[in-house]
Amino acid sequence: MKKTALLLFGFLLTNMAFAQDLENTLLWEISGNGLEKPSYIFGTIHMTCDATLKEKVVKALDSTTLLVLELDMDDPAMTMQMMKYMYMKDDKTIKDLVSDEDYSLLNNFFKDQMGMPLENMQRMKPFFLVAMFYPKLLDCPMQVVEQELMKVAHDQNEEVLGLETIEEQMSIFDEIPYDEQVTDLLSSAKDGLKSSKDIFVKMQQTYKEENINEMAHLVTTDTTQSMVKHLDKMLYNRNKNWIPKIGAFAKEQPTFFGVGAGHLAGELGVIALLRKEGYIVKPVQ
Repeated sequence: MKKTALLLFGFLLTNMAFAQDLENTLLWEISGNGLEKPSYIFGTIHMTCDATLKEKVVKALDSTTLLVLELDMDDPAMTMQMMKYMYMKDDKTIKDLVSDEDYSLLNNFFKDQMGMPLENMQRMKPFFLVAMFYPKLLDCPMQVVEQELMKVAHDQNEEVLGLETIEEQMSIFDEIPYDEQVTDLLSSAKDGLKSSKDIFVKMQQTYKEENINEMAHLVTTDTTQSMVKHLDKMLYNRNKNWIPKIGAFAKEQPTFFGVGAGHLAGELGVIALLRKEGYIVKPVQ
């Protein structure tokens, strides 16, 4: 009985390792399972110093007729829709979540880093306050990979759509307790963004190397406390929800999908889940 259990355990570990041991490339071809023409899935990074698309990515865009991102970033109403979900429910404020001492610390941090007091923004969900500092983690003008993908789609007169709605994505930050989100904000303030910068530099280098296994590892271990604690909401549930949508788009027409690179690898990553559904997912080197 013990031998059988050990063999089963070894089998599970082997399959987990296989699911995570993927080639170093951000671009993957999706075929099989009834698809008439191949589609592609590409790992993006939302902020970078150089968003230039490699030749293999441009070729994949040329061979597809639709661009699908996590969100429909082409929607002119997107910013206004996001604004509706930026504020905490039940009139909660940051002052309700922290001590007077910590509030003073945060207020000074915002004055130093953003040139404005926290008072004007204290009804915003802590996650969005943290996100305000992301551009400061770059030592260069910010570029966005998704915008480069959309430029190509526009040049080709192709539509841009999303795998999820603003409401679906933003509702996650009501499911994660606000007091847990504010812990991340306090951590950033207490170390002056040092830890965040260190992680961000590591992610930028990993992305440049197209090492999606390491990218998945960084996302699931080295990011914010609330992210690591709620990986099901932030990552895994979303991956699962995307699979039937990816299949539906790809069956309709050859599609180029752009999602955060941290979603690709791992046992519950998009590549493994697509393969589980019967698709052939091959690296494009």
